[in-house]
Amino acid sequence: MNNTNKQVTEPKKPAFDLYQTITNTIISHLEEGTAPWHKKWVGGNSTPFSLPINFSTNRYYKGINILLLWSAASKNQFTTNEWATLKQWNEKKEKIRKNEKSSMIVYFDMMEKEIEGEVEKIPFLKYSKVFNRSQLESYTPTPAEPELPLLVERLERVEKFVANTKADVKHQGYDACYIPDQDVIHMPSKNSFINTDEMTATEGYYSTLMHELTHWTGHPKRLDRKLSTKFGSNPYAEEELIAEIGAAFLSAALNITNAPKKDHANYIATWLQVLKQNKYAIVGAARSASKAVDYLKSLSNQ
Repeated sequence: MNNTNKQVTEPKKPAFDLYQTITNTIISHLEEGTAPWHKKWVGGNSTPFSLPINFSTNRYYKGINILLLWSAASKNQFTTNEWATLKQWNEKKEKIRKNEKSSMIVYFDMMEKEIEGEVEKIPFLKYSKVFNRSQLESYTPTPAEPELPLLVERLERVEKFVANTKADVKHQGYDACYIPDQDVIHMPSKNSFINTDEMTATEGYYSTLMHELTHWTGHPKRLDRKLSTKFGSNPYAEEELIAEIGAAFLSAALNITNAPKKDHANYIATWLQVLKQNKYAIVGAARSASKAVDYLKSLSNQ
């Protein structure tokens, strides 16, 4: 039989899955043993562990975009926290160096869909591309900055921030935790935190407090998240992920170095399990962490 006229059907490419792409980006860092929110960015106009900012609008990125841009900065060794789209850089008369690759950010858009005779607006995730200032033809790295002084024992700006939230923080016992039934945060005494090769006692104390303060926002009378106390369960791991990311966002905003927990490896293993089971988890956790941070900032501004 003559098959010369028979058409060959090309195999269909799998549909682009934005949520899975985002999740894979974070998983790749976790599998290397490093969470992208534990990185420190130093150099250029960036401060240690800076929040990424859009150079054109002067607005800080939020939610999952912070993690995506921290990941991109880590992978590519970018030394600034300034980002913009190609169009935005061009509007500033800037040019991207040849062969430089963009980094992904995401945003929600709305589409209209008719459901049972009613037109409803449904949110869906879209992506855009941005470039770091380090990728510009005009960019010249600044000379190495002098080593930052050690953090002082008491950070007044952070103490004021915490006090304005009216959170009930008790310094007692040997564990840091938030107890939802009592709506109270327990912290070890400041004297319990010691200097290590990775962090100062002050950095360890305040980053831990930011973690527990993020948990505190999940109480039913605040942002009403599912606060599971069953260690190892998915809800527990998801809330821990929110608290860790929230602590990272707060540490960046308040200029505290975010220090990994001493049992960090165990947390990473648990997070990997959650992310591999649910591709939407990291986007949701980052969004919840940003909501928690915004809520705490609103209390501090009162």
